[in-house]
Amino acid sequence: MSGTVRLTTAQALVRFLARQFTERDGVQRRLIGATWGIFGHGNVAGLGQALVEHGDEMPFHQGRNEQAMVHAAVGHARQSGRLTTHAVTTSIGPGATNLVTGAALATINHLPVLLLPGDVFATRPADPVLQQLEVPYAGDVSVNDCLRPVSAYFDRVTRPEALIPAALQAMRVLTDPVATGAVTLALPQDVQAEAFDWPADFFAERVWPVRRQAPDPAEVQAAARAVRAAARPLLVAGGGVHHSAAEDALRAFADATGIPVASTQAGKGSLRHDHPADVGGIGHTGTATADELARGADLVIGVGTRYTDFTTASGTLFAADGVRFVNLNVAPFDAHKMAGATVVADARAGLEALTAALAGHRVDSAYVASYTAGKQRWERRVDAAYAADEPAARPTQAQVLGLLDALVTDEDVVINAAGSLPGDLHKLWRARAPRQYHVEYGYSCMGYEIPAAIGVSLAAPERPVWALVGDGTYLMMPTEIVTAVQEDIPIKVVILQNHGYASIGGLSESVGGERFGTDYRYRAPDGTYTGGPLPVDLAANAASLGLPVTRARTVAELRAALREAREADGPTCVYVETETADTVSGPPPAQAWWDVPVAEIATRPSAVKAREEYDRHVSARRRQL
Repeated sequence: MSGTVRLTTAQALVRFLARQFTERDGVQRRLIGATWGIFGHGNVAGLGQALVEHGDEMPFHQGRNEQAMVHAAVGHARQSGRLTTHAVTTSIGPGATNLVTGAALATINHLPVLLLPGDVFATRPADPVLQQLEVPYAGDVSVNDCLRPVSAYFDRVTRPEALIPAALQAMRVLTDPVATGAVTLALPQDVQAEAFDWPADFFAERVWPVRRQAPDPAEVQAAARAVRAAARPLLVAGGGVHHSAAEDALRAFADATGIPVASTQAGKGSLRHDHPADVGGIGHTGTATADELARGADLVIGVGTRYTDFTTASGTLFAADGVRFVNLNVAPFDAHKMAGATVVADARAGLEALTAALAGHRVDSAYVASYTAGKQRWERRVDAAYAADEPAARPTQAQVLGLLDALVTDEDVVINAAGSLPGDLHKLWRARAPRQYHVEYGYSCMGYEIPAAIGVSLAAPERPVWALVGDGTYLMMPTEIVTAVQEDIPIKVVILQNHGYASIGGLSESVGGERFGTDYRYRAPDGTYTGGPLPVDLAANAASLGLPVTRARTVAELRAALREAREADGPTCVYVETETADTVSGPPPAQAWWDVPVAEIATRPSAVKAREEYDRHVSARRRQL
């Protein structure tokens, strides 16, 4: 291809994005599958016009909240194995700053999303313009600079020709398994509309290989020696297993060695729940089986995990004398955590190499029998929490999960992010397929569930997609319900109403905060809560946004409503008020600690008692050296 093509900067960017592809394992996918947008001054005449001009090349989704648009793109990227994602465009000012939370979520979770916020005039014909931040000490700062620390890559395109290197760098980062995250190209509104003679080669189809980094043979052999020497090894599967599509390789490793596999929130589903080696979630929200194995393990094999504080129980979980770590991770930064021996590699490639190096090795049968018995005991606890034997009773939150568990197949996707549900799901949910369990707990962002469900449904339109939403997170961001209705995206929203911030309320009580500021009741002038719950009707709210809503008051009604929702062709909602754990048995409590500092000095008895408990736990913390 030769010659030039005269287009505006925005038109050139849209055409360029439509011609970018990823390739992994011989399969090509379009990198930017669609663009989300909310238009205002700063992008309406630039990218807005470009999306009209090139509408046949770039699908468009109309958002209602800028943060939610990023969540939708992230949900799409995760469901797609990070091989395809969406772009998000906003106006300048509040439209741009609303991207920050979504960008942080994407970067923390290593999930690619392309952000295209408008920016102030590069040529400064009027200064300031509407919504411009004036910084007396720096004339080149705009609100988009807020996105720098939460972006994996950032550039401000102040001239049309500067788009060429900026766009290429953006694609490089989006497709890098280690460096990926939110990528921001800030686009001054005058530059977007400016015409330029672009090299025709800029618009040629370009394929970006998503590499599988092979492990160093010496690192593999060292890891194999460590595994052979261990009597009680435990593998911790993180999100990197899913990102690498390494589930089959992990299953082959577990089948060959008999080593039990625990999973982080991001890694859950790496093995099916009924695989003999799967011992469930690990850490503060984990199962008793996995956490007991972790406390006694002499070797921990971390695969694709960042070792967050929930996974390590704030440094108290891996407690055996002499415990050592082997970390298989594509990112050297994460591979070196916990003072571990490293295997820096793609998860699938590394697991295949380690399995081959361990040929003929298997853990002692007594160890297998021990964790198998523990797995069976935990399954009985799950059965008890799920049991819903009184059809006329109001269901508990755990029973809601149990009724859904009885309904779904391998095809369903369950999405959640915040509140008490992530803990219940990590402990109780029986993941059937690698892409079924979608709990965003790297940033645990309230409001994520509904827009992410839209993104997942766009990535996998053939799969039933469930957004499990507590009342607190629903109130944060129900806006994209309108988008689901507008585009007839068949998400299934389940609103669980317990009239308060139940999760943080329980935490507040445990640390001496006495549930202050966590209740949905009337407040008296002295700060005390009085009367019953507020007359807030979330079902009516969802219906007002266009969703068909079924109110389920009992176990029997909920069972029928969930079945009806699963068969629905369009977006739908099930609303249920749940019974609280104060009056009926709920899920098993936390099986490991989590560090939330407690007031060192206080006069209220609740805080004094909480501090005593805190000091007891913190004394068990250790640094792995």
